[in-house]
Amino acid sequence: MRGILLQSAIISTPIEWYIMLSAVLFTIGACGVMVKRNAIIIFACVELMLNAVNLLLVAFSSYHSDASAQVFVFFIMAVAAAEVAVGLAILSMIYRNLKSIDINVLSKLKH
Repeated sequence: MRGILLQSAIISTPIEWYIMLSAVLFTIGACGVMVKRNAIIIFACVELMLNAVNLLLVAFSSYHSDASAQVFVFFIMAVAAAEVAVGLAILSMIYRNLKSIDINVLSKLKH
C-alpha cells in the first residue's frame, strides 16, 4: 500500500519541479567548479552536476514511461564512481609530494 502511495506521489509531481531542481543543482555545481580552489571540492561539484543531469534523465524517463534512460543513468553513475576513484588517487599522490591540493599550486607543475 505504501509503495502505491509513493509511486502516485512521484507521478503526480509536475515535471517542471524536477527541471527547476536539476537546474539549481547544476548551477550550484558549476559555480563551485568556477569559484573553489580545492580540488576535492571541485570533484564534489562535478559529481553534483552529473547528478543533476541524472535527475533530469530519470524524471523524463518516468514522465514518458520509458526505462531506457534509467539504464543509461546506471552506467553514468558507474563511470562517475570510477572517475572519482582515479581522481582521488591522483590527488593523494599529489598531496603526498606537494603537501597541498590547491589548484593554484598544481598549476606550477606545468613548468
